[in-house]
Amino acid sequence: MFRRTSASIAALVLGAGLTGVAEAEPDLTPTLPAPTGRHQVGVTALHLVDADRPDPWPDAAGRPREVLVSVRYPALDVRGHPVAPQLTPGVAATLPLVRPWVYPNLPPSGVAWGATPTHSHVDAPARPVRRPVVLYSPGLVDPAAFGTNTAEELASRGYVVVSIDHPGEAFAVDLPGGPRPIALPGRPDADPALYRTVIATRLADTAFVLDRLEVLAAGGNPDAGGRPLPANLGRALDLRRVGMYGQGLGGTIAAEGMHEDRRIDAAINMEGFLDYHPDQPGQDGELLPVAQQGVDRPLLLLGTEGFQNDRYRRAWSAVLAHGCARQHVIADANHWALTDFAAVAPQLHAAGLMDDAELAAMVGTLPPSTSVPTVRRQVVSFFDRHLR
Repeated sequence: MFRRTSASIAALVLGAGLTGVAEAEPDLTPTLPAPTGRHQVGVTALHLVDADRPDPWPDAAGRPREVLVSVRYPALDVRGHPVAPQLTPGVAATLPLVRPWVYPNLPPSGVAWGATPTHSHVDAPARPVRRPVVLYSPGLVDPAAFGTNTAEELASRGYVVVSIDHPGEAFAVDLPGGPRPIALPGRPDADPALYRTVIATRLADTAFVLDRLEVLAAGGNPDAGGRPLPANLGRALDLRRVGMYGQGLGGTIAAEGMHEDRRIDAAINMEGFLDYHPDQPGQDGELLPVAQQGVDRPLLLLGTEGFQNDRYRRAWSAVLAHGCARQHVIADANHWALTDFAAVAPQLHAAGLMDDAELAAMVGTLPPSTSVPTVRRQVVSFFDRHLR
């Protein structure tokens, strides 16, 4: 995934001061597909601070671990509540800086990354009806915002979706104190010990988020700054029914998180590895506990034809052998079709900002009119079956 080290990417971002890129005025604003459920969608952010756990990354040494989550939910009334942008200004300003090394198939200019609107209304009051709760963890380096379209689909169909940003691992997270850029001290794909630390950190983040959601559901305010929350938000959570899904490394966390935490009732791994990186090239990595032991709750392994390889087949076959998991591979699609890029990349291609090879490398050849509903259908039907 990385073309240079994470540390050098962080240095580049810090050196630029997160003020944006000096280039011509962007001329394309990508759009996201509208959700198809009957509910309008509200969204709010929670800044969560784990006072009992130090942050593992060098830029925050000695400070408590911070996590930022976006909560999407069925809204009671959206009048007077503007729609949120897909990317906050700090995250949007950072994307062009990291693009050459993290997203080399995206165009270097011509896109207004910070102008894409979502269909979620900021701080709209929630419907005071207990709903199943679904967590989302994004791929390594990605912000959770790249999973907006599926999160909005779930919320429009009656779920509360809690998307987790993992600071220090995403290329930028807009915390209350300002944007925090990526701070990994190396490449997790080339450093087995670092990869294990990333997994352990995300698993701890996930458990901590569930802890704080319990405070919210009980009528408290878990936001570290005490920011006023949307009306009825705590009354919209039913923590007796909890699912989790994720893409890339986030899919790894969804599967392993369910294995470790009995509060998670069902999970979807969207093309995440289920083994650790090997200590030596050419070896097989140690299987994660979920692949070694399986789970006794439903697990969907959702992949794309363009991204499957022997490593996936080995580890996924191991977990499938335990009987509570099933697999679905989407033909003619590639890895990023499991994210918002399923809809966005074809728009860039149609505008002449990506060529055929770049488009195929990101999302495959499946058109968005098929790929977007396919992913939505797989995710929604799975959670409908196991959480309702």
